[in-house]
Amino acid sequence: MPDDLDRFDLAILRVLATEGRIPVVELARRVGLSKSPVQTRLKRLEDSGVITGYRAILDPIRMGQAHVAFVEVRLDDTREAALQAFNRAVLAVPEIEQCHMIASRFDYLLKVRTADIQDYRRVLAERISALPHVAQTSTYVAMEAVKETP
Repeated sequence: MPDDLDRFDLAILRVLATEGRIPVVELARRVGLSKSPVQTRLKRLEDSGVITGYRAILDPIRMGQAHVAFVEVRLDDTREAALQAFNRAVLAVPEIEQCHMIASRFDYLLKVRTADIQDYRRVLAERISALPHVAQTSTYVAMEAVKETP
């Protein structure tokens, strides 16, 4: 945690993490400051990159994306150029919700969200397997999300 964040900054961030559309007056009341200092702090947190944006959190099930699979990906080449090519290509696949480079027996772990298993099979065959340098994949289907923090 950065040293330049005080207890008020942290309180503001905690509230915004769960209630991003809270009015500034209510935010100020909750953290124990007046409106002007909270606005100043918000601007500083945004300008410094601590707050990177505000967004709506969508319900994936209501959006028709109830199927979740985690995919281990092993590449056939792990030199920097190959990694960068894979990273760039992953950004163009909307069904890939998260992509993490992993220090393990495989190279990447993907979180993939689709409508159903048939849709997932299509995405795996046509999009994920076609990514640069993919040598092997292993899929794990999620049965239930116990905790998902946006």
